Amino acid sequence: MESQQTARPKLFIGIDIHKRSWKVHCATDLFAGKSFSMKPDPKQLKDYVGRHFVDYEVTIAYEAGCCGYSAHRAFESYGWCSLVVNPADIHRKGKEKHTKTDKIDAQLIARELKDGRLESIHVPDVGREELRSLFRRRNDLVKDFRRIKSYIKMQLLYFGIKEPAEFDNDHWSHAYRNWLDAMVFKNPTAKATLESRMRFFRFVDQELRDVSTQLRRYCKTYHKKDYMLLRSIPGIGGIVACGILCELGDLRRFGSIKHLAGYVGLAPGVHQSGGNYRTLGITPRAHRLIRSYFVEAAWQAIRADPIMQGYYRKHQGRNVKSIIIKVARKLLSRTLAVIKTETPYAIGVIE
Repeated sequence: MESQQTARPKLFIGIDIHKRSWKVHCATDLFAGKSFSMKPDPKQLKDYVGRHFVDYEVTIAYEAGCCGYSAHRAFESYGWCSLVVNPADIHRKGKEKHTKTDKIDAQLIARELKDGRLESIHVPDVGREELRSLFRRRNDLVKDFRRIKSYIKMQLLYFGIKEPAEFDNDHWSHAYRNWLDAMVFKNPTAKATLESRMRFFRFVDQELRDVSTQLRRYCKTYHKKDYMLLRSIPGIGGIVACGILCELGDLRRFGSIKHLAGYVGLAPGVHQSGGNYRTLGITPRAHRLIRSYFVEAAWQAIRADPIMQGYYRKHQGRNVKSIIIKVARKLLSRTLAVIKTETPYAIGVIE
């Protein structure tokens, strides 16, 4: 008597992705499987599965990283269930915490996938992903801008040059730039160093302005409704609104403020044992860039919105950093409410 297959067999594939090669581990619902290396080519993996695992239901996962989502989109086009996972979600037992190789990583992903313990991160569509790249380019330019300003200030300090009192601040006016251009050194080499740095400063300054303009223009054109709703909130300017649209996408996908706060990193950690319960401060797992933007926006909201200012004053006397995090979470809550209700924010209105 021939036995008949009653369920479709399942294949679980864990990949440790790198630029030059992939380490792959294939496991079925019945067997542990095998590991092998291959070229970083989704088509080659599809051919392998087609030869050795015909009619299997394929579930595949890899860690989010520098290689992006192109492989994920290719796997989904093959009809496979594909997950891009946060590396922190992959559970390691005992000595696995102290032993790390590409092979072990692929095996761990396949094991966690097989046990049903992995969830995919949110994968943006191609348009949103490319828009996000522009926002991150702007953030890189901001870092370069701060760095070159520090280098110029450092050169002045090193040579014992004191700035006039009216220029001793963070604002680089045209008068201050002209003062730097007119500076005279004893030897031409120091002047050449300063001139080189000033050229780089002006280049980064112009690039930063151009990219910021392109970013705002795009968001106003293609995400105008949400952009204007976000701009109605005190503390959220054009760049912060662009950052929310680029990095978080459509806020309507978040079911609650708890979900959104956990994603951004404005949720507290908790430790409970028996009757003891204490909070551990904000979670280290966060979207650090957007969290920093919301903290900065919270300081502006306190100045512009009397309700937010009253909320801040109510907690005065405590640690200032703790208070501003509470204000930032409240601002995040109002941001979600504005987008979900599609109602512009009204300053001074109590929730």
